[in-house]
Amino acid sequence: MLSTLRNAWKVADLRKRIFFTLAMLVIFRFGNFITVPFVDASKLTSLGNQGTLFGFYNLISGGAFARCSIFAMGVVPYINSSIIIQLLTIAIPYLEQLSKEGEDGRKKIQNYTRYGAVAFGLIQAFGQYAIMTQLGAVTSNSIWNIMIIMLVLITGSTFLMWLGEQITVKGIGNGVSLLIFINIVSRMPDIGVKIVSYTTTGSINIVEVVGFVLVVIAMFVAVVIASLAERRIPVQYAGRTVAGKTYKGQSTHIPININGTAVIAIIFAMSVMQFPATIAQFTGTNSAFYRLVMGNGSVFKDYTWQYSLIYFILIVFFTWFYSEVTFKPDEMAENIHKSSGFIPGIRPGEATAKYISGVLTRIAILGGLFASVIAIFPVLIQGYTNFKDISFGGTMLLIMVGVSLDTVRQIESQLVMRHYQGFLK
Repeated sequence: MLSTLRNAWKVADLRKRIFFTLAMLVIFRFGNFITVPFVDASKLTSLGNQGTLFGFYNLISGGAFARCSIFAMGVVPYINSSIIIQLLTIAIPYLEQLSKEGEDGRKKIQNYTRYGAVAFGLIQAFGQYAIMTQLGAVTSNSIWNIMIIMLVLITGSTFLMWLGEQITVKGIGNGVSLLIFINIVSRMPDIGVKIVSYTTTGSINIVEVVGFVLVVIAMFVAVVIASLAERRIPVQYAGRTVAGKTYKGQSTHIPININGTAVIAIIFAMSVMQFPATIAQFTGTNSAFYRLVMGNGSVFKDYTWQYSLIYFILIVFFTWFYSEVTFKPDEMAENIHKSSGFIPGIRPGEATAKYISGVLTRIAILGGLFASVIAIFPVLIQGYTNFKDISFGGTMLLIMVGVSLDTVRQIESQLVMRHYQGFLK
């Protein structure tokens, strides 16, 4: 990775892209500390430190939610819109047809995603205002103040969507992913400060700290290996003659990544498990719903073996489900057949589709099991050790490793492209 960055720095165009990306990220981080008007952010601090959806939301927003900054909603509306549009592409024939129309179709789908992000932003801004009002964080509930607060939140989220797209086009890496990556990295010092404070107060000893660091390193290495691992389905293309020219047959493969849907699966499972607990926080500790959800033996109570078991099962299920929804074995088999290709030992057509479907199912279950272990381990650490209220989770590791590897791959591809351009000249 370091050699790749060093080589990229020597290329003037890539150096400009890197500078542009860094400048946009600096602007983004500055915005995270500009507070929304008419809001007392001090009353939201405890909400961001809870182990509910708000805690995860605060993590991926880089603490902007607890500070109630203009970027408090982050890129969450855009992510939600992207997932919904992707699922609708499978269910709605018109969107499915657009996805097959090349660059023009993708541009139209991207526009629908942007419109959806604004709509989701409006809903989320109102929900965030309602939460702030219930906690007494809004200084005045006049119509004017409500409009200003919601407008600032929606504008901030829309600006981040635009900023991410600018980084993707003019910078290095996927812009939206880099914004989430920087937010997560910004929480690292807070984790270190908490561990040091626990050590100084005697809550944990140096042996436990060393053990925790070794576990984190082992998880990081495992995530890197799993992110690079892939199942390759071999494909053989027959020789053919086109316009009087004969092309020899060639061998290639279809790569299927083990961790392709891990992050989405963990987010879905986390939402299902923590949504009841999040709602229970607003019903009051004396309500029947709170006692039902947060009482002893409840599967929704954090850091219990019942919670961990159901969470584990849901991650495996959502990994399999999302793989089945996003990958289309029938379409893949048809495209292979149209290109005069075949999988060695497998008959073209339905047999090929069944074979690909079987491989996808096995990979999805294997990836789901790995993602479950990565996601459950931090839960067990917080539930059965003295490391409490530490913003450390499996999703954080998966996102950090995935974005880092994707960015490095893009830099390497830019270097290769410029290398061949220079060679041809």
